[in-house]
Amino acid sequence: MNHRAVWAIYKVEMARTLRTIMQSVISPVISTSLYFVVFGAAIGSRITEVNGVSYGAFIVPGLIMLTLLTQSISNASFGIYFPKFVGTIFELLSAPVSYLEVVIAYVGAAATKSIGIGLIILATASLFVELDIQHPFWMLGFLVLTAITFSLFGFIIGIWANGFEQLQLIPLLVVTPLTFLGGSFYSIDMLPGIWRTISLFNPVVYLVSGFRWAFFGHGDVAVEISLGITLAFLALCIGVVGWIFRTGYRLRT
Repeated sequence: MNHRAVWAIYKVEMARTLRTIMQSVISPVISTSLYFVVFGAAIGSRITEVNGVSYGAFIVPGLIMLTLLTQSISNASFGIYFPKFVGTIFELLSAPVSYLEVVIAYVGAAATKSIGIGLIILATASLFVELDIQHPFWMLGFLVLTAITFSLFGFIIGIWANGFEQLQLIPLLVVTPLTFLGGSFYSIDMLPGIWRTISLFNPVVYLVSGFRWAFFGHGDVAVEISLGITLAFLALCIGVVGWIFRTGYRLRT
Protein backbone atom coordinates (compact mmCIF):
# COMPACT_ATOMS: atom_id res chain seq x y z
CA MET A 1 0.00 0.00 0.00
CA ASN A 2 1.41 3.35 -1.09
CA HIS A 3 0.29 5.35 1.94
CA ARG A 4 1.99 8.53 0.73
CA ALA A 5 0.05 8.48 -2.55
CA VAL A 6 -3.24 7.80 -0.79
CA TRP A 7 -2.59 10.62 1.65
CA ALA A 8 -1.64 13.03 -1.17
CA ILE A 9 -4.90 12.45 -3.10
CA TYR A 10 -6.91 12.51 0.13
CA LYS A 11 -5.32 15.79 1.21
CA VAL A 12 -6.01 17.45 -2.15
CA GLU A 13 -9.69 16.46 -1.98
CA MET A 14 -10.04 17.69 1.59
CA ALA A 15 -8.33 20.98 0.67
CA ARG A 16 -10.96 21.52 -2.01
CA THR A 17 -13.61 21.45 0.73
CA LEU A 18 -11.85 24.23 2.62
CA ARG A 19 -11.73 26.36 -0.52
CA THR A 20 -15.47 25.91 -1.08
CA ILE A 21 -16.62 25.73 2.54
CA MET A 22 -19.77 27.78 1.84
CA GLN A 23 -20.96 25.30 -0.79
CA SER A 24 -19.54 22.16 0.81
CA VAL A 25 -20.48 22.63 4.47
CA ILE A 26 -22.52 25.71 5.29
CA SER A 27 -25.06 25.34 2.45
CA PRO A 28 -26.21 21.76 3.28
CA VAL A 29 -26.37 22.60 7.00
CA ILE A 30 -28.58 25.64 6.35
CA SER A 31 -30.78 23.68 3.93
CA THR A 32 -31.27 20.87 6.42
CA SER A 33 -32.01 23.34 9.21
CA LEU A 34 -34.72 24.90 7.02
CA TYR A 35 -36.19 21.44 6.39
CA PHE A 36 -36.19 20.86 10.12
CA VAL A 37 -37.86 24.17 10.93
CA VAL A 38 -40.48 23.90 8.17
CA PHE A 39 -41.40 20.24 8.65
CA GLY A 40 -41.12 20.45 12.43
CA ALA A 41 -43.35 23.51 12.63
CA ALA A 42 -45.88 22.71 9.88
CA ILE A 43 -46.34 18.98 10.40
CA GLY A 44 -45.23 18.76 14.03
CA SER A 45 -48.19 20.90 15.07
CA ARG A 46 -50.51 18.21 13.68
CA ILE A 47 -48.45 15.08 14.46
CA THR A 48 -47.15 15.40 17.97
CA GLU A 49 -45.64 11.90 18.26
CA VAL A 50 -44.63 8.96 16.07
CA ASN A 51 -44.07 5.66 17.87
CA GLY A 52 -43.76 7.49 21.17
CA VAL A 53 -41.16 9.97 19.86
CA SER A 54 -41.84 13.66 19.32
CA TYR A 55 -42.14 14.44 15.63
CA GLY A 56 -39.30 16.97 15.77
CA ALA A 57 -36.92 14.33 17.09
CA PHE A 58 -38.36 11.64 14.81
CA ILE A 59 -37.34 13.43 11.61
CA VAL A 60 -33.73 14.08 12.71
CA PRO A 61 -32.36 10.68 11.49
CA GLY A 62 -34.18 11.14 8.18
CA LEU A 63 -32.77 14.62 7.67
CA ILE A 64 -29.25 13.45 8.45
CA MET A 65 -29.63 10.50 6.10
CA LEU A 66 -31.01 12.75 3.33
CA THR A 67 -27.97 15.01 3.58
CA LEU A 68 -25.56 12.11 3.98
CA LEU A 69 -26.73 10.38 0.79
CA THR A 70 -26.73 13.49 -1.38
CA GLN A 71 -23.41 14.82 -0.07
CA SER A 72 -21.63 11.45 -0.32
CA ILE A 73 -22.69 11.06 -3.94
CA SER A 74 -21.95 14.69 -4.83
CA ASN A 75 -18.49 14.77 -3.21
CA ALA A 76 -17.32 11.47 -4.70
CA SER A 77 -18.78 11.98 -8.18
CA PHE A 78 -17.34 15.46 -8.62
CA GLY A 79 -14.02 14.39 -7.09
CA ILE A 80 -13.34 11.77 -9.78
CA TYR A 81 -15.20 13.52 -12.63
CA PHE A 82 -13.18 16.74 -12.47
CA PRO A 83 -9.86 14.99 -13.30
CA LYS A 84 -11.65 13.40 -16.28
CA PHE A 85 -12.99 16.79 -17.33
CA VAL A 86 -9.60 18.55 -17.28
CA GLY A 87 -7.64 15.52 -18.51
CA THR A 88 -5.49 14.93 -15.44
CA ILE A 89 -7.05 11.48 -14.97
CA PHE A 90 -4.44 10.05 -17.37
CA GLU A 91 -1.62 11.31 -15.16
CA LEU A 92 -3.28 9.60 -12.22
CA LEU A 93 -3.74 6.32 -14.11
CA SER A 94 -0.11 6.33 -15.30
CA ALA A 95 1.29 7.10 -11.85
CA PRO A 96 2.66 4.27 -9.66
CA VAL A 97 -0.60 4.13 -7.75
CA SER A 98 -2.88 1.10 -7.71
CA TYR A 99 -6.57 1.29 -8.48
CA LEU A 100 -7.33 0.30 -4.90
CA GLU A 101 -5.32 3.23 -3.58
CA VAL A 102 -7.13 5.64 -5.92
CA VAL A 103 -10.53 4.40 -4.73
CA ILE A 104 -9.52 4.51 -1.05
CA ALA A 105 -8.29 8.11 -1.39
CA TYR A 106 -11.27 9.53 -3.29
CA VAL A 107 -13.95 7.56 -1.47
CA GLY A 108 -12.27 8.14 1.89
CA ALA A 109 -12.21 11.91 1.34
CA ALA A 110 -15.84 12.00 0.19
CA ALA A 111 -16.98 9.87 3.13
CA THR A 112 -15.00 11.99 5.61
CA LYS A 113 -16.65 15.19 4.38
CA SER A 114 -20.12 13.63 4.45
CA ILE A 115 -19.68 12.22 7.95
CA GLY A 116 -18.45 15.60 9.17
CA ILE A 117 -21.52 17.34 7.73
CA GLY A 118 -23.79 14.67 9.23
CA LEU A 119 -22.31 15.21 12.69
CA ILE A 120 -22.65 18.99 12.32
CA ILE A 121 -26.32 18.57 11.41
CA LEU A 122 -26.80 16.27 14.41
CA ALA A 123 -25.30 18.93 16.68
CA THR A 124 -27.51 21.58 15.06
CA ALA A 125 -30.64 19.44 15.50
CA SER A 126 -29.87 19.01 19.19
CA LEU A 127 -30.38 22.77 19.55
CA PHE A 128 -34.00 22.39 18.38
CA VAL A 129 -35.07 19.14 20.03
CA GLU A 130 -33.91 16.89 22.84
CA LEU A 131 -32.14 13.81 21.50
CA ASP A 132 -31.34 10.68 23.47
CA ILE A 133 -29.39 8.30 21.22
CA GLN A 134 -29.98 4.79 22.56
CA HIS A 135 -27.31 3.05 20.48
CA PRO A 136 -24.51 5.57 19.77
CA PHE A 137 -22.11 2.88 18.54
CA TRP A 138 -24.60 1.63 15.95
CA MET A 139 -25.50 5.19 15.03
CA LEU A 140 -21.87 5.91 14.14
CA GLY A 141 -21.63 2.54 12.42
CA PHE A 142 -24.61 3.21 10.15
CA LEU A 143 -23.33 6.74 9.53
CA VAL A 144 -19.89 5.54 8.40
CA LEU A 145 -21.21 2.54 6.46
CA THR A 146 -23.77 4.62 4.57
CA ALA A 147 -21.23 7.35 3.79
CA ILE A 148 -18.73 4.85 2.40
CA THR A 149 -21.38 2.97 0.40
CA PHE A 150 -22.84 6.03 -1.28
CA SER A 151 -19.42 7.59 -1.80
CA LEU A 152 -18.60 4.47 -3.81
CA PHE A 153 -21.89 4.91 -5.66
CA GLY A 154 -20.99 8.53 -6.37
CA PHE A 155 -17.55 7.42 -7.57
CA ILE A 156 -19.28 5.16 -10.09
CA ILE A 157 -21.54 8.02 -11.24
CA GLY A 158 -18.51 10.30 -11.65
CA ILE A 159 -16.82 7.79 -13.95
CA TRP A 160 -20.03 7.07 -15.88
CA ALA A 161 -20.96 10.73 -16.44
CA ASN A 162 -19.98 12.41 -19.70
CA GLY A 163 -21.06 15.88 -18.62
CA PHE A 164 -22.16 17.94 -15.65
CA GLU A 165 -25.79 17.27 -16.57
CA GLN A 166 -25.32 13.51 -16.24
CA LEU A 167 -23.40 14.11 -13.02
CA GLN A 168 -26.59 15.52 -11.44
CA LEU A 169 -29.06 13.23 -13.20
CA ILE A 170 -29.15 10.27 -10.81
CA PRO A 171 -28.84 12.26 -7.54
CA LEU A 172 -31.68 14.62 -8.49
CA LEU A 173 -34.05 12.28 -10.32
CA VAL A 174 -33.46 9.02 -8.45
CA VAL A 175 -31.75 9.34 -5.07
CA THR A 176 -33.54 12.44 -3.73
CA PRO A 177 -37.08 11.20 -4.58
CA LEU A 178 -36.30 7.78 -3.11
CA THR A 179 -35.07 9.46 0.07
CA PHE A 180 -38.22 11.57 0.44
CA LEU A 181 -40.34 8.45 -0.18
CA GLY A 182 -38.16 6.32 2.09
CA GLY A 183 -39.64 7.33 5.41
CA SER A 184 -37.37 10.29 6.12
CA PHE A 185 -40.28 12.39 7.41
CA TYR A 186 -42.77 9.69 8.34
CA SER A 187 -43.05 6.05 9.35
CA ILE A 188 -44.08 3.71 6.55
CA ASP A 189 -46.38 2.05 9.12
CA MET A 190 -48.57 5.14 8.68
CA LEU A 191 -49.19 4.22 5.03
CA PRO A 192 -52.06 2.03 3.74
CA GLY A 193 -51.18 -1.63 3.31
CA ILE A 194 -50.47 -1.61 -0.42
CA TRP A 195 -48.28 1.50 -0.25
CA ARG A 196 -46.37 0.11 2.69
CA THR A 197 -45.63 -3.01 0.64
CA ILE A 198 -44.48 -0.89 -2.29
CA SER A 199 -42.26 1.16 0.04
CA LEU A 200 -40.38 -1.99 1.05
CA PHE A 201 -38.93 -2.10 -2.48
CA ASN A 202 -37.28 1.26 -1.82
CA PRO A 203 -33.72 0.57 -0.57
CA VAL A 204 -33.55 3.93 1.22
CA VAL A 205 -36.27 2.71 3.60
CA TYR A 206 -33.80 0.25 5.10
CA LEU A 207 -31.07 2.88 5.49
CA VAL A 208 -33.38 5.34 7.24
CA SER A 209 -34.97 2.61 9.36
CA GLY A 210 -31.64 1.24 10.59
CA PHE A 211 -30.35 4.71 11.38
CA ARG A 212 -33.57 5.61 13.20
CA TRP A 213 -33.36 2.38 15.20
CA ALA A 214 -29.95 3.47 16.47
CA PHE A 215 -31.56 6.66 17.78
CA PHE A 216 -34.82 5.42 19.27
CA GLY A 217 -34.56 1.62 19.48
CA HIS A 218 -37.20 0.90 16.84
CA GLY A 219 -37.56 1.23 13.08
CA ASP A 220 -39.89 0.36 10.24
CA VAL A 221 -38.02 -2.89 9.51
CA ALA A 222 -35.75 -5.13 11.58
CA VAL A 223 -32.29 -3.68 12.10
CA GLU A 224 -30.70 -6.92 10.89
CA ILE A 225 -32.45 -6.53 7.54
CA SER A 226 -31.40 -2.87 7.32
CA LEU A 227 -27.79 -3.80 7.96
CA GLY A 228 -27.92 -6.66 5.46
CA ILE A 229 -29.38 -4.49 2.68
CA THR A 230 -26.73 -1.81 3.29
CA LEU A 231 -23.90 -4.35 3.19
CA ALA A 232 -25.33 -5.92 0.03
CA PHE A 233 -25.40 -2.55 -1.73
CA LEU A 234 -21.84 -1.88 -0.54
CA ALA A 235 -20.71 -5.21 -2.00
CA LEU A 236 -22.46 -4.38 -5.28
CA CYS A 237 -20.71 -1.00 -5.51
CA ILE A 238 -17.33 -2.60 -4.78
CA GLY A 239 -17.96 -5.14 -7.53
CA VAL A 240 -18.90 -2.43 -10.06
CA VAL A 241 -15.83 -0.33 -9.20
CA GLY A 242 -13.63 -3.41 -9.62
CA TRP A 243 -15.17 -4.08 -13.02
CA ILE A 244 -14.64 -0.44 -14.09
CA PHE A 245 -10.92 -0.53 -13.37
CA ARG A 246 -10.53 -4.02 -14.80
CA THR A 247 -12.11 -3.05 -18.12
CA GLY A 248 -11.12 0.64 -18.20
CA TYR A 249 -14.75 1.66 -18.72
CA ARG A 250 -14.81 5.38 -19.63
CA LEU A 251 -11.30 5.82 -18.24
CA ARG A 252 -9.18 5.11 -21.30
CA THR A 253 -11.04 7.36 -23.72
